[in-house]
Amino acid sequence: MNKSSFGNHFTVTTWGESHGKALGAVVDGCPAGLSLNEEDIQKFLDRRKPGQSRYTTARKEGDLVEILSGVFEGKTTGTPISLIVRNTDQRSRDYGNIAYTYRPGHADFTFDAKYGFRDYRGGGRSSGRETIGRVAAGAIAAKILETLEISFYTYTKSIGPVKIESFDAEEISKNAFYMPDAKAAEAAGAYLEECMKNQDSAGGIIECRIKNVPAGLGNPVFEKLDAVLAEAVMSIGAVKAVEIGDGIQVSAMKGSEDNDGFHMENGQITKNSNHAGGIMGGMSDGSEIILRAAVKPTPSISQPQNTVTDSGEETSLEIHGRHDPVIVPRAVVVVESMCALAIVDALFSN
Repeated sequence: MNKSSFGNHFTVTTWGESHGKALGAVVDGCPAGLSLNEEDIQKFLDRRKPGQSRYTTARKEGDLVEILSGVFEGKTTGTPISLIVRNTDQRSRDYGNIAYTYRPGHADFTFDAKYGFRDYRGGGRSSGRETIGRVAAGAIAAKILETLEISFYTYTKSIGPVKIESFDAEEISKNAFYMPDAKAAEAAGAYLEECMKNQDSAGGIIECRIKNVPAGLGNPVFEKLDAVLAEAVMSIGAVKAVEIGDGIQVSAMKGSEDNDGFHMENGQITKNSNHAGGIMGGMSDGSEIILRAAVKPTPSISQPQNTVTDSGEETSLEIHGRHDPVIVPRAVVVVESMCALAIVDALFSN
């Protein structure tokens, strides 16, 4: 299998399977002298680990990271940083009934079509647990960006039909959904209870806002910054669409509505608005980068679903085991991590 790596100058390779012994990442291109320890990375992993609420899988994993190389006496050495997180609560028996049956909404069929073989235990490399390596590497990228005063606000904008109506940054970490609106979080909980009662699942939208990215990052033709960010976020298995700025709304706008004018402020060229979402012509414009990711409903549901076996026999499948009724809250930090990786690689490529 190829293409397990992301980035050109700040490169991340993830490895491992959902029900293997461990997962992790190798980060190459990190400068020497960056202050880094396992706690810096663990803070990010704790945001995506299972078992945080009744709305996440009951799989009990500490997701504790170990740094195997590339750090000495609390500082990066400039050599590859190898990270490992060991699996401790695999229950492969939960997947016995899908060993020869393709799960709707999963990569089972396409993986088999490409390789003629698949690891059916939780999806193997196609599992959401693969994102552990992305998040661990993203924590390092975020640490680099912190030294440049580039910061993130990443949160759940909606779950199903429930959308945030207000923004309180401190509220994001106070509820199970990472929503900046307490009332919306309460409504999202009620909506999910109904989904769970019906053995169903929900999707939603994650918004990532990146502050203090300097103007001129990215390229005018290929490897545009918005294209690189879209590639990074679309590589997350559950993400089905990415928007920058006004996104698909621009198709219904007039040029006079969508264009961002300029003015001088404190001797600096400043935009009057930010419909472009911080990126114009493939390059950052110095204003806040605004990105949204549309996350599909969890495909593993207990309702009967029509499918076929790998021998072509039509059948019905009910998926049991430990699954999130909504992926969105745990994917918030995954989206942030992939954006951090893309921004660092763009900085190092500029």
